[in-house]
Amino acid sequence: MRVRSFVLGGTVALACALPASASNFNGWYIGLEGGGNWNSDNDASFATVPPLFAPADVEFDTGWAALATMGYAFENTGWRVEGEFGYRHNNVDAVGGLPTDGELTSMTLMANVLYDFKLMDRLTLSVGAGAGAEHSTFDDGVIDQDEDYNFAYQGIAGLSYAMSPRMDLTLNYRYLRTDESSYHGAHLAHTDYYALDEGEKQTLTIGLRYDLYRDEAPMAQAPVAPPPPPMEAAPAAPRQFLVFFGFDKSNLTTEAEKVVSEAAVAAKQDGAATVVVVGHADTSGSPEYNQRLSERRANVVRGALVKQGIDGGKITAGGRGETELLVQTGDGVKEPQNRRATIDLN
Repeated sequence: MRVRSFVLGGTVALACALPASASNFNGWYIGLEGGGNWNSDNDASFATVPPLFAPADVEFDTGWAALATMGYAFENTGWRVEGEFGYRHNNVDAVGGLPTDGELTSMTLMANVLYDFKLMDRLTLSVGAGAGAEHSTFDDGVIDQDEDYNFAYQGIAGLSYAMSPRMDLTLNYRYLRTDESSYHGAHLAHTDYYALDEGEKQTLTIGLRYDLYRDEAPMAQAPVAPPPPPMEAAPAAPRQFLVFFGFDKSNLTTEAEKVVSEAAVAAKQDGAATVVVVGHADTSGSPEYNQRLSERRANVVRGALVKQGIDGGKITAGGRGETELLVQTGDGVKEPQNRRATIDLN
């Protein structure tokens, strides 16, 4: 219980200490990993006639592990949830100090919760914890072989590098604990009993994580300039800026962030008294959903302007849903130019 509290408490403390960030992925993803697995030597006991148990400490060699994950990354939050299947194999080096040629294999099914912290443009740190079940098979290398099911829990820390918009290279460390295990070997004249203490596994893997949802390429982001002034007058700075979004998205792309930065610079230079942000959506989806989506887009742009140094009290943000289309379309049409937010400087 003390180790369990340390693992889960340390994960929560790290999540609170680091600044919030967003995951590189949004939506569903899958991952494959492989690497090394280290089983801590176990203070086991052995008996042929319980309760007469004698020490039979089990020593393990370095083994290997393979894991598969499928999860969902919540948009603009940094949080992910995932299911994980793992297979680990370690040879048994000795039982009770006597060399042997046994093995311990385990299959785990875990539910994990993770949080991502963006360290650099392509580099992300992840921390999390999970709980689930383990099915293990123990072979002492002599005569006994049996299996057991146990509760398992783990702490997770990892790094991921974005190789492309949909593919990450990952490096993950897992500290896995399981409840006590027992294995029986029934023979003609007797039955052998192995009782192992709580299991402790440390797994280091490298792998790939793939985004199942392809983000649409954003349109070129450019401010919309007002009509040109008379020739004798000096050119005026743009008063309206357009920020475009991907389909069903409200996160800012790199190009969109540039447009927001340009709007913030113009607002400071002009001394704009008010900044009005209005979000819009295309006609794909219900009007109610598109209204909420347009409001999320407006609020994301407003938050980005505040981070750029614009006084939040000067900014109003709202959504128009699919009521003010830039390109007129029928219902249910995915139109990139209608997935936008406007920034007006007054």
